[in-house]
Amino acid sequence: MSESKKSTIPPYVKALSGSIGGIVEASCLQPIDVIKTRLQLDTSGTYKGIIHCGATVYRTEGVRALWKGLTPFATHLTLKYTLRMGSNAMLQSAFKDSETGQLSNAGRLLSGFGAGVLEALVIVTPFEVVKIRLQQQRGLSPELLRYKGPIHCAHTIIHEEGLRGLWAGATPTVMRNGTNQAAMFTAKNAFDGILWKKQEGDGKVLQPWQSMISGFLAGTAGPVCTGPFDVVKTRLMAQGRAGGKMKYKGMVHAIRTIFAEEGFLALWKGLLPRLMRIPPGQAIMWGVADQVTGFYERRHMHSNATL
Repeated sequence: MSESKKSTIPPYVKALSGSIGGIVEASCLQPIDVIKTRLQLDTSGTYKGIIHCGATVYRTEGVRALWKGLTPFATHLTLKYTLRMGSNAMLQSAFKDSETGQLSNAGRLLSGFGAGVLEALVIVTPFEVVKIRLQQQRGLSPELLRYKGPIHCAHTIIHEEGLRGLWAGATPTVMRNGTNQAAMFTAKNAFDGILWKKQEGDGKVLQPWQSMISGFLAGTAGPVCTGPFDVVKTRLMAQGRAGGKMKYKGMVHAIRTIFAEEGFLALWKGLLPRLMRIPPGQAIMWGVADQVTGFYERRHMHSNATL
């Protein structure tokens, strides 16, 4: 092997770092996700904004309602980040130049997009269908709720709507996640290099606050660019197939309907809570993940490096 080649952190280490980061992120940010979902499903103007929505949920349903859907959300995040980080590392290895070991910007973008598409189809869509169905229920009294929990919710959807019901909204989810991850991995690498002169495999381990700043900045572009995909995804996932009548027939029809009935800005409903959740979430995840990969770098790749 050429000495000019960069050392590479194995995909399984990246996957492990993502799983640990996902657990921490989910525990911290679930209330913001609940508020985002309620705002996106609010077509009658019940909620006046983020604070009003959160206060209303707390006042009428109790504090526990702000953690509705935590079990599928935490499981979903942990599995998603495991698959995202591991598959991105594998794809990056495939796209690296065989002689120099260098990864081009196009290769980094394609790796991120591929990881986003894979996570959307395998994990994100079914978990978010269950999460959104649970979050749109109002109240805490079990006898008044249609879905009694994540497993009951998934079973009911499959029974009434078929297995396809768990993949409602798959198209906009694929578009959202693919675009998000292409931008996020590329931006995170760029910010690490620009701000901290950090390159993967160089033995330099960022401090958690440095990783959090890079992760926060990398997580800001995606929500703005993919807002319409996220709104449409939520609407498609929230509507059931039971009874055979659905308001939205697909991604394009949903975009047209929302635009005609609610206006252009409705396609970015829930953007502020997404910006309150995703960049901080990425900050938390990368703050944890970089420490895991940094430990591997110190121990197995650059034990004698000066940090």
